[in-house]
Amino acid sequence: MLKLGEYNMLEVVRERDQGVYLCDEEGDEVLLPNKYVPEQFQIRDILKVFVYLDSSERVVATTLEPFTTVKSFAYLKCTNVSEIGAFLDWGLEKDLFVPFREQSSKMRVGSWYLVYVYLDEETNRLVASSKTNAFLDNSLVLLSSYDEVDLIASHPSPQGWNMIVNQKHLGLVYGDEIFQKITPGDQLKGFVKKVRPDGKIDLTLQRHGFRGIEPNAEQVLKELKSSGGFIDLNDKSDPEDIKEVFQLSKKSFKKAIGSLYKERKIIIEKEGIRLVE
Repeated sequence: MLKLGEYNMLEVVRERDQGVYLCDEEGDEVLLPNKYVPEQFQIRDILKVFVYLDSSERVVATTLEPFTTVKSFAYLKCTNVSEIGAFLDWGLEKDLFVPFREQSSKMRVGSWYLVYVYLDEETNRLVASSKTNAFLDNSLVLLSSYDEVDLIASHPSPQGWNMIVNQKHLGLVYGDEIFQKITPGDQLKGFVKKVRPDGKIDLTLQRHGFRGIEPNAEQVLKELKSSGGFIDLNDKSDPEDIKEVFQLSKKSFKKAIGSLYKERKIIIEKEGIRLVE
């Protein structure tokens, strides 16, 4: 069965004036239009293509790579609004449709929105929804403290930033643990602090305790090297200055430079820190 909204590995079975026909293992065929046909190919070649519906609602294949796939979250720009809904640019010729009922707020042309892409079973159309919380589930969270997770910034709250965790769950990074600018749609690496009994996930963007010293130290080294081997910051510096340069809390920064000092990779001076050559 051809998988709408996904990449498919399909076999070239025949060539026609309008393009080549591809086939899956079950015998289902789809057209790859001429403009997407590789210059060099042979019958029985296997091609990786994305399958979706064209402007005439016909199943079609393309070698273009969309910005996202079905059952995924993405941050996309609105290109048009009509009497039936909004349309988002997702990297294909036909824009992605967002019905009015699936808009958490009225979409406007030129604005960007975090959406979830899904296959509407009633119409068999690929559509998107900005009501992203409806597609997240914290009833069964198989995560533990210290686990590294993939995050997508969803929206700010009075407590901090709500994050989509591993494309499945909703979590929170508290404001006092954020040391970098975050905007909706940002893709980040994070770490689980705690999974609460009710399924809520507390997150951090920094590794915990001793686990965080090494990666933070690497970050400090990277900044030192790009700054010519010296930065006028040390363990006595203002936390806001440290945050601006390293995106670290003062506590994490002190642990990092302490680790580097013990390894004799830096010298801590009154004026700042210096890389040992």
